[in-house]
Amino acid sequence: MTNWKYIYFVGIGGIGMSALARWFKANGFEVAGYDKTMTPLVRSLMSEGIEVTLEDSIETIPLTFLKDPDETLVIYTPAVPVQHRQMLHFRDTNFLILKRSQVLGILTKNLRTIGVAGTHGKTTTSSLVAHILKHAHVNSTAFLGGITQNYGTNLLLNEPTEHLEEVFCVVEADEFDRSFLTLFPEIAIVTSTDADHLDIYGKHEAVLESFRDFVSQIDEDGVLFMKTGLQLSGSTKAEVLSYSLDSGVFHARNIHIQNARFVFDFVYPDGVIEDIAMKIPGYHNIENSIAASAVALHVGVSPEKIKEALENYGGVKRRFEYQVEEEGNVYIDDYAHHPAEIEAFLSSVKGLYPGRHVTAIFQPHLFTRTRDFTEGFAESLSLADRLLLLEIYPARELPIEGVTSQIILEKVQSEDKQIISKDKVLSILGELNTDIVVTIGAGDIDTLVEPLAIQLRNRIVNN
Repeated sequence: MTNWKYIYFVGIGGIGMSALARWFKANGFEVAGYDKTMTPLVRSLMSEGIEVTLEDSIETIPLTFLKDPDETLVIYTPAVPVQHRQMLHFRDTNFLILKRSQVLGILTKNLRTIGVAGTHGKTTTSSLVAHILKHAHVNSTAFLGGITQNYGTNLLLNEPTEHLEEVFCVVEADEFDRSFLTLFPEIAIVTSTDADHLDIYGKHEAVLESFRDFVSQIDEDGVLFMKTGLQLSGSTKAEVLSYSLDSGVFHARNIHIQNARFVFDFVYPDGVIEDIAMKIPGYHNIENSIAASAVALHVGVSPEKIKEALENYGGVKRRFEYQVEEEGNVYIDDYAHHPAEIEAFLSSVKGLYPGRHVTAIFQPHLFTRTRDFTEGFAESLSLADRLLLLEIYPARELPIEGVTSQIILEKVQSEDKQIISKDKVLSILGELNTDIVVTIGAGDIDTLVEPLAIQLRNRIVNN
């Protein structure tokens, strides 16, 4: 890493890529990059002094990044198309090109890495771990897959030290494209191993095999905190400790809702932390907080500091994020894009607001995921009282014949359901009588969040 002066990101606007870009910028490197869309995150990077181009051409790459292949590192995301002009140029001129996951593996090699893996829950769980460590003044850094509400960023930096080997590094261990196999954590969490990314893996068994490979890389003197019921313990030499909402070495008890907060006791081998009142709602978030608290106890954080941190943790953007919270008019946005995530989200909404009417606006993400989980999507979305279903967001994929949002809609049990185009959401919702509105999805549905929130707030004013 000593020869690199310039770091160029192809796909810099991704949540994981942007965290790496910020790390390199904070540590004195020249940073620039390409992304196809001007998003709030891209604007934020530009405001921090990082040059970003939205045009895929060689001419838009800053000249200093092109003059010496030995001084420039190119980092890319697998979502970049094969025929990307900038990538082709870097390949043809012998620049060093690495995936984000490979670079993360290099950066974390000399740190005390805490890897958080799982098909669901890793962003919230990793940000919870990072927040507890920061709150307790444990010297740590974190590369996160979401913008934390407490810090307004997806990168937390450690305090300067001559002893980097003592610094904890919290990182999301992403199973997509088997990226997490570049990590060799001292401590790991595995939240779930459901079937997902079958466009990459083909079968669920291949997903499980990848997780087995990941846990086999944990330091043999380390520890794996694993959700109860996952069949991975025989694949690692590390100590394995179980957790879940209601069973395992670490679990919750006395869960109840009080003053619109989920309250619970955290049970661990040496005691109990009582009456933790979480700001972020949801049974799944209680479970995520159990895993994070177990890690914090393991590294020496006191029960008192853990409770304080959990109670002032503000969550991650687009994870059960309130946009409007008024009596009779609530709007919540969530990134859920897998049936299990949608079920957890909508179940928590229903638990928090019993008897209330929920209008769900959902955008499926990927043709392959829609094809592979049609039944699951239909079942989880049937928890809503009304469904407004958008067309599939393709992301990196080409259309698949016969795979449209219609195949989900046909199987949804609710009678109040329809497919609408994204540009009609505001006008259609404006004509409906709504109580609780939720937007769900990982595509570009996030561009609707602000205008929807404004429209719903104006409804309050006008009424």
